[in-house]
Amino acid sequence: MRARGPLLAFFAFGAFWGAWGVLLPDVKEDVGASVSQLGVALLALGLAALPAMLVAGRIVDRVGPRATPWALVLFAIAGVLPAFAGSVPELAFALLLLGAATGALDVVINSAATSVEVATGRRIIQVAHALFSGGFLAGAIGTGIARGLGAEPFPVLAGVATLAAVAAGVNRGFPAVPRRVSERHFSFSRRLIVLGVLCGVAFVIEGGIENWSALFLETELDASPALAALGPGLFAAAMVTGRLLGQWLEVRLGDRLLFVGGTATAGGGLVLAAIAPDLPLALVGFAVGGAGISVAAPIVFGAAGRGADDEERGSAVASVTTISYLGFVAGPPLVGAVSGTLDLRAGLGLLAAIALLLSLAAASFGGDALSVRRLQHPSRG
Repeated sequence: MRARGPLLAFFAFGAFWGAWGVLLPDVKEDVGASVSQLGVALLALGLAALPAMLVAGRIVDRVGPRATPWALVLFAIAGVLPAFAGSVPELAFALLLLGAATGALDVVINSAATSVEVATGRRIIQVAHALFSGGFLAGAIGTGIARGLGAEPFPVLAGVATLAAVAAGVNRGFPAVPRRVSERHFSFSRRLIVLGVLCGVAFVIEGGIENWSALFLETELDASPALAALGPGLFAAAMVTGRLLGQWLEVRLGDRLLFVGGTATAGGGLVLAAIAPDLPLALVGFAVGGAGISVAAPIVFGAAGRGADDEERGSAVASVTTISYLGFVAGPPLVGAVSGTLDLRAGLGLLAAIALLLSLAAASFGGDALSVRRLQHPSRG
């Protein structure tokens, strides 16, 4: 199995979501939505993603990585639908389809990456997630430039959808693998639940920094909008750097130690940001936090996939993805509730405490779940 197909799929996936975030104001205006109406419409993404993850897991159990091109094609089609919405209900329906395609693709490409790891004996999951973050940055920057030149949502979404379609072509040709299909309908084992909870908590931290860093810099440190944008920007760049470095560290330190060290580092960065008296120190804190938390999700998804047999790999990844996705849903409102009651420094302090507790949990009861068998090089002959 070749790694380039799943790696390109991760990049295309990230590029779409980077573009989508920048296009959201235009989409809101096109459908005439208020902020609250847009929020309700966006809920459709999560509502559709969760069941789609479970279905995709069962499909991957049956056909393995051969599901990848089909998932990418469906995602490419769904990705352009929001551009045709002319009202809030139409947008909600488009996002329902996009959410289902997103949930399915998330499971399929993570399963494909771990299948490549098992087949080749090479770790690629950290690089794959680094490419997602890199694609996100590229999509956001490119779309910002395109918006500045007057581009409408349709050509931008069509462009990133085309990249997903190209990735589908590159992912063709995975060999058919005979499988015994497990009679169990799902694999919510104790180990997978622990992995899902660990990743879900990491996503609370990741989503909290991503969504609240700019507002923190603007509100607490009087940064201009342009300087406040450096918060999520540096966070995303640190995610790329952390995951690329994690590819090297994962082999040398092992999954458990890297997860513990990464989440502890994230906690330290968030403490620095929360108490920072000025903008430069806060930016350093967000960058350190991003680099630290960046390794968590790839470690967990990799452990779920590598620790399962071929006929259950899709369900294993889907189980962990479904549980962990709840962290993205819960994170921003949790920080918002604490920040609204106290202030944004308290909200960041909460994230720091969660990161440090997560590190302690992984060092104790989570260690066995993160420890999986070492990859074996495939036999020759």
